[in-house]
Parts: sequence; structure tokens; C-alpha cells
Amino acid sequence: MKDLKILIAGLGVACSLFVSCNKMDREKIAPESIDLSNKATVQLYHATVGVARNYVSVDGKQVTGATLAPGSVFPAASTGIGFSVDGGLRSILVRDTLSTSTQPALNFAEQFGAGKRYTIFMYDSLTTPKQKTVLDDIIVPTDRTARIRFAHFAYSPVAVPNIDVFSKRQNANIFTNVALTDVTPFVTIASALPDTLIVRVAGSGTNIQNYTPPNGNIPAVFPDVQLIVTPTPFRSYTLVFRGGYRTTLTSTASVRTLSLLSH
Repeated sequence: MKDLKILIAGLGVACSLFVSCNKMDREKIAPESIDLSNKATVQLYHATVGVARNYVSVDGKQVTGATLAPGSVFPAASTGIGFSVDGGLRSILVRDTLSTSTQPALNFAEQFGAGKRYTIFMYDSLTTPKQKTVLDDIIVPTDRTARIRFAHFAYSPVAVPNIDVFSKRQNANIFTNVALTDVTPFVTIASALPDTLIVRVAGSGTNIQNYTPPNGNIPAVFPDVQLIVTPTPFRSYTLVFRGGYRTTLTSTASVRTLSLLSH
């Protein structure tokens, strides 16, 4: 009789757990959107110098979880290529939520087309953050090549020169005379083959040098601002030049870098 009572009690617990689990499966934490026909897809890249912890909201609702710092992309490359927003005019807010932050909130409106894809580039500096939104003209190649474009978002309190991007594999410039805040159209690039891309002052053939710390953390064999890329077939990429552009290389404010954003 004792064993029977234990068995009945055990079945009661199991039944209770089963009902609870089913109930949890049915309840959604957030509304689920299945129809994306009226949605636009957005990526955000953070090239603003000096920021530490930014959050992004769309129409008053926060869309980011982790904070964004310079070089961050949202959503992260491992989680997907963008987040969905309703088509039409949307209000976007980028800010540091720390009460003592000196970064002003950046609030702007953007018109998004349903079914289209966009990248929002955050740039400039902590005290004067700015943004530029561009339409992503994504066309999937049919010949196993890849596509790449260049975005110039270096920062300096003085004038920044236009930029060329040199391809070692092609032994030629693949982007020329790109002005500050310009984002070029996509061009074709070979896939599955490594290529070293180097930024140069436009028309000079002179590679742009990077800041070298006194302790020599940057290897001497890589003094130029460059990036080795091996594109995946059929994919599209944005090569972003960011960081502090200075005429002197003796300050950490002159650290420059190239980042590759996948679409």
C-alpha cells in the first residue's frame, strides 16, 4: 500500500510537470513575427571613436542586448545578418545609458522600404556622434565570386584625405579617391583566395601607416593599415576604415584599423 501511494504521488508530480511544460511551450515571451513581407532588414556598424557602451532603440523599444563599442556590429556576425524593422518612417535612438556619460544621445528618423536591406554606420567621436544609413544593394553572384564595397569612416579633428584601397592579389587599386563618410558600390572580388587589402592616401601610392606602441605590440612586418581577407563564394562584404586619423603616429589616438562586415 505504501508503494502504491508513492507511485500515485509520483504520477501526480509527473503529470503536473508535463502540464506545466506544455503550458510554457505554448506561451511566448515576445510576439512572434512570421510574415516578414512588410519588414526591412538592418545592420548597424559602430565606428564612433571613444564610445564605450551604446544601446540602440527603434520606436522607443530597445533592440540591442549587449552594449556596442567601436568595431561592434549588430546583430553579431554569429547570430545573423540583420534585425527586422517595420517598413516606413522609424525613430532610432543610440545612447549611452550611464548617467555620467558625456556622450549626447543620437536620435534620428529613417525611412525604410519593405523587403529592402540597410546598413547604419555610426561614426565620428564620443562628443559628436553621427550616423549614415545606406541601402545594401545585395546581388548574389552566379559565378562563385564575391562582392565587396569600401566605407571610409576614419575620424580626425582636422581634414582627412581621400582613400585608395590597394589589392595585392590584383596589384591594383580596387577603390579610388573615396572621400570621408563615403560608401562605395559593391565590386566583384575573387572568392576562396586570400588577398591583402591596404589603405593608401588617394593618388599617392603611399600606404597609410599605423600607430606603433612603444613596447612593439604591433609586429614590424605589418606597419601598414591592411587586412587579409578570404571571401566566401556568393557573399557580400563591406570593408570599413575606422579609427583616429592623425598626422602623428606617436599617440594612441592614431590607432587605425580595417574591419570586414559580412552581409
